Amino acid sequence: MELHILEHRVRVLSIARPGLWLYTHPLVKLLFLRQRSRCKFFSLTETPEDYTLMLDEEGYKELPPSEFLQVAEATWLVLNVLSNSSSATNFQAVGVTKIARSVISPLAEHHVSVLMLSTYQTDFILVREQDLPVVIHTLAQEFAIYREVDGEPVPVACDDASNGFHKAKLGPSPTVHPIQSPQNRFCILTLDPDTLPAIATTLMDVLFYSHRFPSDLLLTSSCGELWRMVRIGGQPLGFDECGIVAQIAGPLAAADISAYYISTFNFDHALVPEDGIDSVIEVLQNRQESCR
Repeated sequence: MELHILEHRVRVLSIARPGLWLYTHPLVKLLFLRQRSRCKFFSLTETPEDYTLMLDEEGYKELPPSEFLQVAEATWLVLNVLSNSSSATNFQAVGVTKIARSVISPLAEHHVSVLMLSTYQTDFILVREQDLPVVIHTLAQEFAIYREVDGEPVPVACDDASNGFHKAKLGPSPTVHPIQSPQNRFCILTLDPDTLPAIATTLMDVLFYSHRFPSDLLLTSSCGELWRMVRIGGQPLGFDECGIVAQIAGPLAAADISAYYISTFNFDHALVPEDGIDSVIEVLQNRQESCR
C-alpha cells in the first residue's frame, strides 16, 4: 500500500454558533465559488455546539479573526492511504475500519495524536506537522511513502525522514471516553463538484437559516443505506490526547464493522450502519469495560 503526504498545511478551527453570521460571505465563497479562492482543502462539520472547519492556509486567510473563532495551535498535515488492491467487494468493511490496524493503531502506540476525516471515497488522516518524522518512521515498513510536491508524488526515504526522529516515550494510558448514539439517521454520498450549483440554495438554507435537513436525513441516495452516529466524549476532547480514534476504530475493525470517522474541534463521531448499531454499542461498551 501507499501512503501519500498531501501538500496541504491545514488549520483546525471552531466557529461558535452565534457568530456564524460573521462568516457567511467567506463560507459561501469557500463552499460554492471555488474559482474565486485558492483554497484546495476544505471541510465543514456542523455539531450542536459549533461549526468545525479544517482548511488549508489559503482558506484560513479568508476568515476574519473574531471572538467567535477558535483556532487550534498546531498546523496539521494530511495523509491519504492508497490501496493497490482492486478486489474490493460490497462485503468489505469501509471507512476507518480499513486502516485501523495498519495506520491508526501503530500511531496511537507511538503517541501520535491524529484527527480523522472520512469521506465517501477516501479517508484522510491529519497529523501535526511536528510529528511527521515519527509518523514516517512508524509506518515506513508497512507503506511506500510519498510526499506530494507541486502535485507530483516524490518518494520519501525513511532514513532521510528519520532525521531528528526521537524514540517515542511511554505516555499515560489513553482515557476511555463515554459514547452515546443519538437517534439521527444519515446517508453518505458523493457529489460531482459540477452539480453543486444545482443544490446550492438548499445547502445554503440548511447551513445559514433552517439548520434542518429535509426528512431528518443528510440527503437522499439511490442505495437507501442509512447510518447512525456514535459520539465519542462526554467533555471536549483535547488535541494532545493520543489513541482516541484507535479506541473506536480498533474494536470495530476486529468485528469487521464499517465506520466513517469524523473528528471535530470538541468531539469525535463515527457513522456506522444503522442495522448494526446495537452490535456497535455492545462492542464499544465491552472495550470500555475491559479498559477500566
